Amino acid sequence: MQNDSSKIILGWREWISLPQLNLPAIKAKIDTGAKTSALHAFYVEPYKKESVDMVKFLIHPIQANAEFQVECHATILDQRKVADSGGHKEMRYVVESLISIGDKSWPIELSLTNRDTMRFRMLLGRRAMEYSTLVEPSASYLNGKLNPQILYNL
Repeated sequence: MQNDSSKIILGWREWISLPQLNLPAIKAKIDTGAKTSALHAFYVEPYKKESVDMVKFLIHPIQANAEFQVECHATILDQRKVADSGGHKEMRYVVESLISIGDKSWPIELSLTNRDTMRFRMLLGRRAMEYSTLVEPSASYLNGKLNPQILYNL
């Protein structure tokens, strides 16, 4: 396979940033088996701001730290029935945010769901990888490691 220098190569897990959601560091599992990207969210509350449908949610962005949380706000793009890896379907809010990995950024859609029992706070699905990405499944953190302790001022 020839490597195109315009493509970003991802390992099976990467540190990413969602700057529009005020999340400078979150560890994501790169999941080519998932169509939709999913972001951990709890206390999900829809509201209106100047007649725009919005959602407020809280997130524990650091794995194994249920005490630290960040409040996020986003415009609601849609509500969709999404099946998890076990085939269970649930209605989820879908929002859009820029994702930054290494020196590349692009907009992606994220479904909001409680991932407290999951190893990763985020899954990056196939739709989000349509932006010229390649996956190297035997590698991790090919685009650098972020330090959440510093980035969240902990």
